[in-house]
Amino acid sequence: MAAFDSIEQARALQFRANVIHLYQQKGSKLRDRTRVEPLLGKAHFFERLSSEAAVVKSSRHADTVLLDPVHSRRMVVPLDYVWNALTDQQDKVRTLINPESEYAIAAANALQRAYDVAVITAFAADAKGGEDGSTAVTFASDQAGDADPSAGAVDTGDVLNAQKALDNNEVPDDDRYALVRPSFVSQLLANSTAPIAASSDYNSVKALVMGELNTWVGFTWIKSTLLPLAAGTDYYNFFWQKNAMGVAINKDIMARVSERPDKDYSVQAYACLTMGATRVQGTGVYRIRHDDGIAI
Repeated sequence: MAAFDSIEQARALQFRANVIHLYQQKGSKLRDRTRVEPLLGKAHFFERLSSEAAVVKSSRHADTVLLDPVHSRRMVVPLDYVWNALTDQQDKVRTLINPESEYAIAAANALQRAYDVAVITAFAADAKGGEDGSTAVTFASDQAGDADPSAGAVDTGDVLNAQKALDNNEVPDDDRYALVRPSFVSQLLANSTAPIAASSDYNSVKALVMGELNTWVGFTWIKSTLLPLAAGTDYYNFFWQKNAMGVAINKDIMARVSERPDKDYSVQAYACLTMGATRVQGTGVYRIRHDDGIAI
């Protein structure tokens, strides 16, 4: 049995009256940073419509010119996420804490992280296209850019290329986000090429004082350790506009704490979530691979 797996760790011999949760991501970092639609049934389709140029009317009373915009879809099949833990009645009287509430907090945090992982996975996974979702749309054929700096730390130029790629695809300037490893930010703050990430002239916060980026080069910056490993010490980082990524929610996070008569009236902390994610518009997603192991 692994350490901290058991309620025994919370016995009255401990000095503190509250459980101290191990360091973990608390809450979702991507909530409200994607397009969200309700899901009914087994699958959900994000409907897409191509842009069509307006035509010039050649004369008075001219025949109507009919356009034929291209319709397309991206399908999401949701997954069910659950979290469960039991507390015996005897455990409640032997501890100085209320494990039920702590378990509920842990459950909520776990499902919020699951939400983020689902979105992160969808960034580069094959999207389900076609009328019935049977057409696999690869990331390579459906993205604004995929950068792999050949050597050294990431720098200003890498981020400017992400901005340029989205601009070239007429991606709206608002609601742009950068989801990166902590070391990605560290490498940028150490860079001296203008626009300097560490300079308040270019950043909405004093980055070196605060030790973080806020809004820079048009992106709101989010640090995460949940990003996928590329190879070795290389990780993928993603830049996107809100409507480029879609989340379909069948059942939002629900939590319950209740007694289980079938378990000797132990108290069960339970939470669940049913949702799925996909790239809706790949031209609004950019990926940068960087070496997490470079010392700054």
